[in-house]
Amino acid sequence: QVLLEESGGGLVQAGESLRLSCSASGSIFTINAMGWHRQAAGKQRELVAVQTRGGSTTYADSVKGRFTISRDAAKNTVFLQMNSLKPEDTAVYYCNADIERYWNSGGMNYWGKGTLVTVSS
Repeated sequence: QVLLEESGGGLVQAGESLRLSCSASGSIFTINAMGWHRQAAGKQRELVAVQTRGGSTTYADSVKGRFTISRDAAKNTVFLQMNSLKPEDTAVYYCNADIERYWNSGGMNYWGKGTLVTVSS
């Protein structure tokens, strides 16, 4: 069993910052990638940022230059530093990870329950 737990969401004003954290626990052999998606009310879930085990990162165009993803591989934890927040960043942010539970088992996709970020104007 694998569990992803997010923390760090909250209510901020436009222009302020938040830092999200997500820790993976359970039966984990290796984590191939960890990242964040978000879903605003009435919209589809979208990729925000992801980082692979090798360190490659991908960002949504809408957050480039404002958000930074980082990982603490030893603690199976991923962070999302969000600066210059805008009202349109308001959404539930979900942690996502591609995890191999055993050697050569292949990666499986896991999701956290989400943390709400609200940015007021």
